[in-house]
Amino acid sequence: MSKGSIIITLIRILFGAMFMAHGISKLQMGLSNVAGWFNSIGLPGQLGYVVAFLELIGGVLLIAGLATRYISIAYIILMAGAIISTKLPMGLLGDGKAPGFELELAYMLIALFLTVEPHKGWGLDRLFGRTANSTN
Repeated sequence: MSKGSIIITLIRILFGAMFMAHGISKLQMGLSNVAGWFNSIGLPGQLGYVVAFLELIGGVLLIAGLATRYISIAYIILMAGAIISTKLPMGLLGDGKAPGFELELAYMLIALFLTVEPHKGWGLDRLFGRTANSTN
């Protein structure tokens, strides 16, 4: 496997670990609290449960390299929703009181990359899909 494949694998694993940590954090603060916060910003509280489990389960799947393309697409949508629903008024770098959407934008770009290149690293996707050397 090439150096590029190793780097892609590391990106996918660390990206999954970051989302898994976000999901664990939401579980630790209590899903009812997460739902309450979602309600307080004008979103359905049930969406907080969906986001928490998407972050946790999606993170685990990314670490394993399974369903990378689909989880990454879901994360692009999730980050776009976070930017539109809460971060856009703060601007790219924040307003001095709250952070901006630069992190969400970076996460979207990583997820976009993993959407385009899901089989080029080590992971379970390679077992169930085309290999990195196959042609379109």
